[in-house]
Amino acid sequence: MPNKLTQLGCLLICLYFLLASVPAKAETPEEWIALGRRVHGGFGSYIALGIRIGLDAMQRLDAKPRDLDITYLDGANAPCPCVADGIMIATVATPGQNSLRILPSKSDFSNFGIVLINNKKNRKSLRYVIPATASSLLNKWNQELNERQRYDAVMNTSSESLFNVDINNKIIEKVSKSF
Repeated sequence: MPNKLTQLGCLLICLYFLLASVPAKAETPEEWIALGRRVHGGFGSYIALGIRIGLDAMQRLDAKPRDLDITYLDGANAPCPCVADGIMIATVATPGQNSLRILPSKSDFSNFGIVLINNKKNRKSLRYVIPATASSLLNKWNQELNERQRYDAVMNTSSESLFNVDINNKIIEKVSKSF
């Protein structure tokens, strides 16, 4: 009997450590919205788009929070780099860690923003381009929807309507040199 209790105890300890090593579930929409409000001062579709890009990049690059190095370039007609705040919230990359940079110059009128994201550990990179056409959709949501509806609209809209992802490293190298 003591041998079976010892085995059961070992099994429970192993199970505990196995479950403790499984990452906690993702933030709820309400938690993302509250965090966006706290960090940015409000929650609009630009913040939601940044969260979506950040989460997408972490998945594509097999990264955990703080594994990414991010450079953001606003488009010529973007009112502010709000998207970068959403990316910061999702990835935990920050200017204080020197893992998030917002370039002072603006890109051309054909896009709303460009995001270059590098995984510091495995050196994989992605380039996200938010087309200028996405701004009318994002602005409409900001005017017509409440915070939760904005979050849902951004998360449920096809990525092709909101951003393009370039995974060609040669193009990324050329772009990062031009930043």
